[in-house]
Amino acid sequence: MEHTLTRRELARLITRIENGERGAQDALNALYPRAGNARIVGVTGAPGSGKSTLVAEMARALRGQADPPRVAIVAVDPSSPFSGGAILGDRIRMRDLHGDAGVFIRSMASRGALGGIAAATADVVTVLDASGYQMILIETVGAGQLEVDVARIAQSVIVVEAPGAGDEIQAVKAGILEIADIVVVNKADREGAAQTVSALKSALELAPVGAGHHGAHAGPAAPAGHPSYQWQTPIVKVSALNREGIAELLDALRRHAEALAAGGEGERRRRRQIEADIQARLREMLLQRALHAVARADYQQVLADAGRRALHPAEAARRLLETLQP
Repeated sequence: MEHTLTRRELARLITRIENGERGAQDALNALYPRAGNARIVGVTGAPGSGKSTLVAEMARALRGQADPPRVAIVAVDPSSPFSGGAILGDRIRMRDLHGDAGVFIRSMASRGALGGIAAATADVVTVLDASGYQMILIETVGAGQLEVDVARIAQSVIVVEAPGAGDEIQAVKAGILEIADIVVVNKADREGAAQTVSALKSALELAPVGAGHHGAHAGPAAPAGHPSYQWQTPIVKVSALNREGIAELLDALRRHAEALAAGGEGERRRRRQIEADIQARLREMLLQRALHAVARADYQQVLADAGRRALHPAEAARRLLETLQP
């Protein structure tokens, strides 16, 4: 794994990671020390807010800079109920970016994962990071309140809203604004954009300080924001379709990166994310180990008892756990 992966090797490795194939973890172990240099940005928001167009225009603008970074796009799509694969393939979206050798696009199926993030997304980001991509954009499926898991991977989170659909109110209800480092009002050329900006400003003023991936969503032991971290979540008006406001958005991302570095919040956030990642993987490993170890008859019995409401699910889980203890 010392050589640089070709695009074909990279695509094959990502497929192996998604499928949990033998040897994928060994490859990740070898690549992990080489990662940690990329800028990772999550883009989330309600369906129909124009996230895909926004991400494509961000990539295009980044590649048009004087010293363009290598850009990777990870688009987490809804899963096909039949194949489990991504419904929206990377051949359909962002097709005009494919001619740029400095852009790598990958669609991933969420496969029912909560939080709008496929289970293997963090590992795919690691591979892309280790392969020299300097900016990694993660676009989530757009599943409302479940989107907060993107904050466990990204250094900066962009929450996208669109005017005229009441999305800003839904965002407040779902708590999604609490994870926002930057709020984008996309389709800002439409009627109602000013009202949407006003509503979002009011919502941000009411958001609890230190919430979101600055605190609760990042991990169980995450502190509420450090005093040295100074950042006021900006609202950026964009019309991605008309390629307006993209430069202002990239400038806001630059300023957020500087704020993370200046106050040491970037390192604190990274450690919280690593802790959350380890604990999530540990929970999954322990669950699989427990399910493998418990007697099938015991398992079927508690399922039956719970199914006829003779046993609460919490008590059912406790009894199964007791069967594993010596």
